[in-house]
Amino acid sequence: MVLLTWIAEVANEPLVLEPADRRVEWETNTWSLGAADEDRSSLSVAEVVTAFERTAAAIRQRIRDLGVSGVATFYVWHDEQAGQLRCSTGSVSPDALPFSGTYVASDDLGAVVEGFLADSEPGVIAWSDLDDARNLSEQTETEPEIRPFGVWVSSVGASH
Repeated sequence: MVLLTWIAEVANEPLVLEPADRRVEWETNTWSLGAADEDRSSLSVAEVVTAFERTAAAIRQRIRDLGVSGVATFYVWHDEQAGQLRCSTGSVSPDALPFSGTYVASDDLGAVVEGFLADSEPGVIAWSDLDDARNLSEQTETEPEIRPFGVWVSSVGASH
């Protein structure tokens, strides 16, 4: 159950909300969380979702206690390439998260966690997936369609 402990610890880690310096926010507030095979097989989606919801509530309270006004979002996504769950807090709205790829903001954390827990080979991309992408790019001159990834968002700022 190490994963649940790590999720809970995120709520007490350093937190920087600096709209003028999003890079510092990203570097300070972004966490990568992995899980051993035992955790993946023994944890339920509901347990992990509850842990992240508690962390979001604790961060929301910290922000209020600090008297920070403005928008802030706590968000979680499954980084399939790294085989990790990642989470961060930023002084941005859910539609302005600092991703270079296409994402879909959602209030369904279960889908994000389910994909992570079901990943039997975290961080491994199948050769067949790479071959499909290479063949697709060779066949067409246009960019292959990139599937957006899901990101769970929770408003933790004073204003929404």
